[in-house]
Amino acid sequence: MFKGIALFTPGGDLIYCIDPDKKGRWHLHLCAFLQEILDLPEPPHFLVPCYTATIDHWLDPRTQQVRTFAEAYPLVMRHQAVLNAVFGTGDLVWHSSPWQEGLCDRMVLSSYRSSFGQLWENHDLIVRLEFCEAQASPEPIAAIQKAEPKTQGFVLRLFVAGHSAKTERILQNLHELLERSLKHPYTLKVVDVLTNPELAELDQVSATPTLVKVWPHPIRRMVGNLDHVEKILQIDISTN
Repeated sequence: MFKGIALFTPGGDLIYCIDPDKKGRWHLHLCAFLQEILDLPEPPHFLVPCYTATIDHWLDPRTQQVRTFAEAYPLVMRHQAVLNAVFGTGDLVWHSSPWQEGLCDRMVLSSYRSSFGQLWENHDLIVRLEFCEAQASPEPIAAIQKAEPKTQGFVLRLFVAGHSAKTERILQNLHELLERSLKHPYTLKVVDVLTNPELAELDQVSATPTLVKVWPHPIRRMVGNLDHVEKILQIDISTN
């Protein structure tokens, strides 16, 4: 007996939750975690409800029969097989939620593409988000569920101080290393701490250069000289 909420990206990545207590309103948590793992400028609230699907699996007290009601918006109806896989609902046929032109206008949604380009890329991500009530903090805890994707994406951030010849050399060497050693797709974002100090603070970066593996969890950091292959591989980007 549970409620479930799934949030897709236009590119086909999926983040979802299963709430046995049927209490939580998960949309904000899903958007916030999607921002974190894809390094978005802000939570992509515009995906809700247009790219969402919901399911309610409950025991009818009158008939004592288990009932299921599942609906998805038209933009994600093509993902029914994936939804049935993550929610364990077999060959369930999902209902199509009413299309709201004023809310889910395709032209409006596509206008976000220039600022949220990562959402239109497919990183083969299927992520289950869980909430641990035993924690003192109300923040959600993420748990990754491997659903046998074809590939696994990596999200990396390189923190540097200004643009110089040294920075260019570090970036070139890092690109060459990743292309040679990493067998999976990856996203590498370069962050200048001089112009974006808040991002450095958010990722707990106090020195440059620093390489942060944001995804997959656990988060790993490496500070200092990035020229040596063996040092960079200590953050396990080739084996996680």
